[in-house]
Amino acid sequence: MAGNIPHRGHFFVFEGIDGSGKTTIAEMMAQRLVEEGRPSILTAEPTDSWIGEFVLRGNAEATCPFTETLLYVADRAEHTTRIKEWLNEGRVVLCDRYVGSTLAYQSVTLQPYFARGAMEWLRSVNAPLIIQPTATFLLLIDPEDAMKRLGSRNGREKFEKLDFLRQVDEIYRQIAREDPSYIIIDAGMPLDEVAATVWGHISKY
Repeated sequence: MAGNIPHRGHFFVFEGIDGSGKTTIAEMMAQRLVEEGRPSILTAEPTDSWIGEFVLRGNAEATCPFTETLLYVADRAEHTTRIKEWLNEGRVVLCDRYVGSTLAYQSVTLQPYFARGAMEWLRSVNAPLIIQPTATFLLLIDPEDAMKRLGSRNGREKFEKLDFLRQVDEIYRQIAREDPSYIIIDAGMPLDEVAATVWGHISKY
C-alpha cells in the first residue's frame, strides 16, 4: 500500500487514458489555485528530470517492456521525494499521472509475461516508493471518443491505439473500485463542467 505520511499540504493526482483531458484539467486547477492565492505546484510524470528523459527514450527505444517499466518506477521514486518536500512546505501539489498510470498502462504491456499477475507485481514494486494522494481524479471517457480527440494530434504515441486504450480503461476502473482515494469524473461532459466538478472537490480542502 502507498505510504500515508503526515504532511502539511494536499496532493491531488489526475489520471485517465490518453485523450481524457486530464492534463488540461490539471492545468486549469493549477491556475484556479493561483487565482485563489494558494501556494501550489503543477507537476507530471514522466518528470522533466534526467530520469524522465530516460523514460521518454525508453518509450521509443527499449526492446524489453521491463526496462521501460522500471524506468517509470525510478522516475517516480525521485519524483515522490520532491513531492514530499513540496507538501511539507504546505503547498497543494497537482500531479498529471502518478502510480495509477503505471498500474493501468504497464499491466497491459506486461500481460504476456505475467498473465493475471502483472498488477500485483507492479503494486509490490511501487509500494515502498509512493505516498497516498489526498484524492485521485480519474477522468473517464469512452476510448472511442478519446481516440477522436487524439485524431488531431501530430504523431500519436504507441499507447494511443484503440484496443490498448480499452484495456487500460478497464484496469483504471478496477483500480478505482479498489482505491477509496479515487474520484470518478465524467470526462465526456463539456470542459467547463468537468473543471467545475473537479474544483468542487479540491475547494473542500
